[in-house]
Amino acid sequence: MFGPSETGIIRENLLNDKKEEAIELYYEEYLENHNRLVESNNEIIEMIRFLKEKRIKVGIVTGKARRSLDISLKALQMDGLFEAIITGDDVVHPKPHPEGVLKALSFLEVESDKSIFVGDSDADIEAGLHANVLTAGVNWLSNGQTVEFSISPDYMFGHVNDLITYIEKGVQSEL
Repeated sequence: MFGPSETGIIRENLLNDKKEEAIELYYEEYLENHNRLVESNNEIIEMIRFLKEKRIKVGIVTGKARRSLDISLKALQMDGLFEAIITGDDVVHPKPHPEGVLKALSFLEVESDKSIFVGDSDADIEAGLHANVLTAGVNWLSNGQTVEFSISPDYMFGHVNDLITYIEKGVQSEL
C-alpha cells in the first residue's frame, strides 16, 4: 500500500475524533513490538558502511512517518548511516511520485545521472524512473518485498553482495 504515512492513514480514516490519541497508541505498539516483528540485517548494514567507505552518498526515501522511521533505524542499529532521510512527512506526493527521490538528490547535491535508486517495490522503481535515475530492484529480504516487478528496473539484485559487486566494478572502471 502506498499513500500517506501511517499517521496520515490514521488521520484520514479514523472516524473517531481521538485521532491524536490513536496515533500515540500506534507508536506505543510500534515501539513495543518492533524488535519482535523486524529483524536487523547485518549484511545491509555492512553494505551501507561499504558504500560510505567508497565515499558514496547514501540516502533513504520512505513512506514511513519520521517518528516510526526513527524508531526503526534505532532498533535496526542503522541510525546515523544516512546522509539524507526523506519520509512520508517530508513530501506532498508519496511514491510512486518522484518527489521524495528528487528531494534526496537535491539534499545530497547529486545529479540524477550519477545516482541509483534501490527499491523493493513497483512504487520504488516507478519513482526512480520518473526521477531519471538508474533503478535497482531488490528482493533480498525474506518478507515484505515484491518478488516480481511489473515495472522493469534497470538492474535486479537478488542478494546484497550482488549490489556490492556492481558498485565495486563501477568504482574500479572510474579509476
